[in-house]
Amino acid sequence: MHIELTDHLRCPREHAEAFLVLLPDRMDQRRVVAGHLGCPVCGWSTAWTDGTPDFGGGWRAQGEPPFDGGAAQAMLGVDGPGGWVALAGNAAALAGALATLLPGVSVVALNPPLEVTATAATSVILSDAWPLKVHSMRGVILGADAAAWREAAMLTTLPGLRAIGCGEPPAGDNVQLLGNADGVWVATHR
Repeated sequence: MHIELTDHLRCPREHAEAFLVLLPDRMDQRRVVAGHLGCPVCGWSTAWTDGTPDFGGGWRAQGEPPFDGGAAQAMLGVDGPGGWVALAGNAAALAGALATLLPGVSVVALNPPLEVTATAATSVILSDAWPLKVHSMRGVILGADAAAWREAAMLTTLPGLRAIGCGEPPAGDNVQLLGNADGVWVATHR
């Protein structure tokens, strides 16, 4: 996990959003290979030794989304370096492609397929609860197996930036649906 991702993580438990405290045990440049994350509000914590924090109940997705990295980049509309993009479920299979197509943008892969591993540009997290703060990502892509996180993903994107997903599109007064075709939707959070 990239050390700077800590600023964008939230406790997976149900309470007001709070920062997490990171205690790195072993580093490889800016990547925390082993360490501890904890919540000062409720006392939740996790430790890892393999570069991949497990927030509890996470799974490894299978398959790939119905689009490739180039299409994902175009739908996201992310231009220029900086910030983070989150990929969840089988959409996280595109982590390597997006890290290459978006130089200078970091990628966090939530519950990715087994072949997606942590690298200098990609952090991997396993979790059954959405672990990212509100307004912390430049873009989010949800695979069909992560569709339950639609509302959380919309809130995680910075206002006016895009979330992409497979399945039923998000709805609500603060959501602007930009497109919906062949089971893939693109939307922004206002």
